[in-house]
Amino acid sequence: MSVDAGIDATSDSAAQQSALNTAAAKNLATTTKTPPQMQGITSRWLLKMLPWVEVSGGTYRVNRRLSYATGRGRLSFAQTGAETRIVPPSLVELPLLRGFEDESLLVELASRFSQRDFEQGEVIAEYGEVVDHVMVLAHGKVNKIGTGKFGDSAAVLGVLANGDHFGDEALLRGDALWEYTVKAATAGTLLTLPRQAFADLLGRSPELRAQVEAFTAAGAASQDSHGQAAIELAAGHDGEPELPGTFVDYELAPREYDLSVAQTVLQVHTRVADLYNKPMNQIEQQLKLTIEALRERQEHEMINNREFGLLHNADHDQRIQTHGGPPTPDDLDELLSRRRGNKFFLAHPRAIAAFGRECNRRGLYPESVDIEGNRIPAWRGVPILPCNKIPINGGHTSSILVMRTGESDQGVVGLHQTGLPDEYEPSLSVRFMGINERAVIQYLVSAYYSCAVLIPDALGVLENVEVARPRD
Repeated sequence: MSVDAGIDATSDSAAQQSALNTAAAKNLATTTKTPPQMQGITSRWLLKMLPWVEVSGGTYRVNRRLSYATGRGRLSFAQTGAETRIVPPSLVELPLLRGFEDESLLVELASRFSQRDFEQGEVIAEYGEVVDHVMVLAHGKVNKIGTGKFGDSAAVLGVLANGDHFGDEALLRGDALWEYTVKAATAGTLLTLPRQAFADLLGRSPELRAQVEAFTAAGAASQDSHGQAAIELAAGHDGEPELPGTFVDYELAPREYDLSVAQTVLQVHTRVADLYNKPMNQIEQQLKLTIEALRERQEHEMINNREFGLLHNADHDQRIQTHGGPPTPDDLDELLSRRRGNKFFLAHPRAIAAFGRECNRRGLYPESVDIEGNRIPAWRGVPILPCNKIPINGGHTSSILVMRTGESDQGVVGLHQTGLPDEYEPSLSVRFMGINERAVIQYLVSAYYSCAVLIPDALGVLENVEVARPRD
């Protein structure tokens, strides 16, 4: 290369850069940075809205008036191909078999159920006909149709879905008549037990006869409309009649809730804590994100845990089905009407969107309410709070919860214990565990919590809510 060419190349380079470039300048600059960010942090409305009760002894006992258990739960099923069978122990959810312990007899009784498929629109039982079968709904949805309050003969009195049963009065009375018509809202599968099959077992089983006698005796006891032991009163009398004596009977074995725990061990290497602790404290930032994850798991457990989670502890009489699939204003009205003092709905964001679509279809525009500076959609003045911890089953259906809260209103309450050793937040402790042989600092992070439903009508659930957007 010639001298002239080298001079020209140098001139071109100098022309391209006349000042220090940014890449080099960054070596001398102090970077402006954010604290560590984390995806998955939600608003956690359930934890914010529940009143929290101090549980100093670690156990919370819910005392109630004595109620006569009626076993209106749901049966379970096992499936092999197209064949569906009742899981025998779940037969105790039939009112008559509540508490029955003879497993061999339950197995034999389950084997006597016959499978029957039905189509949408099919009439399964007709008003006024003799009830001669117990029917268990293994799959699908049916409507109970009868005469409404104002004489409407096609009024939908209720909706039954998977695991529900009807016609069990046939087990005790041969002259029982259907008080409503049962019509299929979708295609599905029934398991039916003829009355005669049960009568055959009754005739040769002393244990079953004793169970029937005990059930009949409990039914004869004085009860109020909620199934509780009645309190005898007198009202509207004149003169000096003899007043009834009474007392309020309590449950002999009230339910107790033990505080649950979510824990993890936070580990930070001493080299990180020593050398990289400015401008942000590494342990504090690690702890902040760990606590966020624990609180998210706490809310998940309070909704989904099989022992104390709200979805599993809602009374079966407080579970209702949607009339058509998507959540409509009519469905939410029915959910609200079953309890007093509703404080808030809790729904998956996709369920809230599905409800919004139904309102738009009807030309309705629900109002919103202000909660902690946020505008929240509401129905009948009750806020509808989002919660992504409520599962979406198969990507299609979910549930919507509504609840009354607080001890004074006999509602739903959160349970925790404050004043823990090494408490970092209420009911959450961070305990130093030492430094191991690998020079790693360890902290035990523990959150203690639970929740309780004080009386059954404090919590209601709208089930099988379709959240998938329909095709146009």
